[in-house]
Amino acid sequence: MDRATGMNAPEAPAGALPAQEVSLDVLREKYARGDERTIEDVQRRIARALAALEPATQRADCERRYLEAQQQGFIPAGRIASAAGLGLSATLINCFVQPVGDSISGASDGLPGIYTALSEAAETMRRGGGVGYDFSAIRPLGSKVAGTASRASGPVSYMEVFDASCRTVESAGARRGAQMGVLRIDHPDIERFIAAKDTGRLTNFNISVGVTDAFMRAVEADEAFALVHAAEPGDEDQAAGGHRREDGLWVYRSVRARDLWERIMVSTYDHAEPGVLFVDRMNAENNLWYAEELHATNPCGEQPLPPYGCCDLGSLNLTAFVDAPFTLDARLDFERLRKVATVAVRMLDLVLDATRWPLPQQADEARAKRRVGLGFLGLGSALAMLGLRYDADPGRAMAARIASELRDAAYAASIELAREKGAFPLFDADQYLRGQFALRLPEALRDGIRKHGIRNSHLLSIAPTGTISLAFADNASNGIEPPYSWTYQRRKRTADGGTRSYEVCDHAWRLYRQLRGDAPLPPSFVTALEMRALDHLRMVEAVQPFIDTAISKTVNVPEDYPYDDFRDLYLEAWRAGLKGLATYRPNAVLGSVLSTAPAADDASAAPVADDDPLRRRFEHRPLGELESVTSKIEYSTQEGRKTVYLTVSFLRAEGVWEGRQVTVERPFEFFMPANQRTGGHQWITASMRLLSMVARAGGPIARALADMREVVWEKGPVRCGHITRDDGVQVPVYHDSEVAAIAFMLQRILTRRGFLDEQGNQVPVDALARSFERRMHDAAPGPRLQEETPAEPLPVLNGAKCPECGALALRKVDGCSRCASCHYVGECG
Repeated sequence: MDRATGMNAPEAPAGALPAQEVSLDVLREKYARGDERTIEDVQRRIARALAALEPATQRADCERRYLEAQQQGFIPAGRIASAAGLGLSATLINCFVQPVGDSISGASDGLPGIYTALSEAAETMRRGGGVGYDFSAIRPLGSKVAGTASRASGPVSYMEVFDASCRTVESAGARRGAQMGVLRIDHPDIERFIAAKDTGRLTNFNISVGVTDAFMRAVEADEAFALVHAAEPGDEDQAAGGHRREDGLWVYRSVRARDLWERIMVSTYDHAEPGVLFVDRMNAENNLWYAEELHATNPCGEQPLPPYGCCDLGSLNLTAFVDAPFTLDARLDFERLRKVATVAVRMLDLVLDATRWPLPQQADEARAKRRVGLGFLGLGSALAMLGLRYDADPGRAMAARIASELRDAAYAASIELAREKGAFPLFDADQYLRGQFALRLPEALRDGIRKHGIRNSHLLSIAPTGTISLAFADNASNGIEPPYSWTYQRRKRTADGGTRSYEVCDHAWRLYRQLRGDAPLPPSFVTALEMRALDHLRMVEAVQPFIDTAISKTVNVPEDYPYDDFRDLYLEAWRAGLKGLATYRPNAVLGSVLSTAPAADDASAAPVADDDPLRRRFEHRPLGELESVTSKIEYSTQEGRKTVYLTVSFLRAEGVWEGRQVTVERPFEFFMPANQRTGGHQWITASMRLLSMVARAGGPIARALADMREVVWEKGPVRCGHITRDDGVQVPVYHDSEVAAIAFMLQRILTRRGFLDEQGNQVPVDALARSFERRMHDAAPGPRLQEETPAEPLPVLNGAKCPECGALALRKVDGCSRCASCHYVGECG
């Protein structure tokens, strides 16, 4: 017996369940490394890696204790399991929030510029972390950009760039990046944000609206609600009533709060997003209310975090603490749970010192606050083993007691750590103990904090635990969730980009079948889709008061769940004091990861599904030569005439479209050799790399180029390329930056190649396939050289911006707006 914790390594129970195939597959694919083959192999590596940070005389004892804690039910989060003790540059931390400012580069209001944030987020995901963002600082679509006559493209357009980056940056340990995008409810682009995923876009984002108490009160009172931003609106918005308030913010317009709320409810009912974050509640309950402000969460919502905030996670497998399951004597061993939680807190605190940080800002943030997030998994399975229904008061009371015991054990452990190692650097006893959460702690814990401090600013978080539940807990239910189904088919990505189906059984169901055979399931076996949506919410309401950060909870409802029963769910969540909520109803856009129906035996009977060749991902550049087009272009700026060479390489892509096999030609790489010493060329090179990432990932090239054409600088117009008027005369085109000019010329290359149309829009798959077939049939030579009129010196222009050619040459002539460059005629009168 361990004198420090009273724990012994558990013996295997009689008739222990054999491992499921899916559990072994997930363990070996995601977590086992080198010669590791079993759960214990991974656990020993983790224990050894963390014990190595203890004083030399304590390491052997600590390693034993850390192994025993895992054997008795503590499961470190996936990042820890997949990388601890391996010497990888991967992070052991699951959760990050990346700040994003309003500038393109540099910084504004203390926030990194958009492309700086993109680079930092890519580095974080490359090292294995999931990233959340608050995009609210980015100025709205159509707002003025200082120093130019152009307009902003808005936060949703930049989210597309972050989405493409995430799609192609493979995280360490065979994991792909995950992202959460947040926009405040009062941002003028909020309607566009709500609708951003209507057609299946932003597939690498979860999105949530940051909702304020003021907005919710306006919904209840059926009042108008102002959409505001610090950026000045465009002339049209100002002419329509946009004005500046006394607090310096610009009011773009006002909307009926209930109408905006209804938009969110309809969208979430139709395709599960956006979720909702109650940001005022997050901040009011924050232990560090005196030192930070929270605007966003990690991708799954269990960790509200400040800029560069981060958190390492772990969970207690509640099924491991159930004694005498499915009997009248069934009980949960709280004494053992408290002892395991005590060791788990120490282990998670060590993770903060063991990890490698993607960014120095994240390391500084973590050391100042030492956040950890201990939670639980298997609640739904454990309640079934205890004979308690998830959707009834006794089940909720048990969950609340579990959370309360976990809170008290974790806080007591962190106080003891503070006595041994010191409190977190930003600890202020008076301020900390005035926090709303700290005020609910038992007086003994408050006295301990006042006397000794506390090692970790936050300690508790209930995260989604899908793959660690599968790998380490025999598919005990995920986090706080009830089981989706007791047996089901699960689709899992394979290394080649395909999917594989498994039959998966819940741990409680397997154990019941082993003990009771084919006996009917007792009433405690209730699944996610067999209960009311309100019952899901009531479980979070019961547990949230004991969790100092947040809970990742998805309310699963069946496809035929009535909208009238659904629509008030989030309003009820706000009234209940929750920090956030997400819902899921199966739908045509998203489908379902889990399926209770068995896989079809006769594959030939199923229709052939379309496999869009434009969306197929290519992980690597193929060997051999690529067919390429190189174009020499010239452009003029206020600094003079410049020459660059643009190269676009193409690749054949096969797929299925409208039931038939097709082959198309796709751009695969974008390249511009350039002098890297100037800021402009650096950004152009960065844009080329991002375009190549989008191209390889099967992303929206047309949209990416259109967004690039919106990039502005403060050096005046750039003259590059020509358009042909209806009378056949060529006139020059003016752009707002070098990047925008390059994007225009890339559009011209892809238009001549037949990939884009004359307006820069994507040509449909069937037309691309026919074009490719004709090219192969005719065996035509490559595209002929395209003659571009050499760029002339940039003329002095002092009119308004022409919507046709971009020249600053639009003036009033005879009562009409006319462009002196391309002769465009606009408004008259």
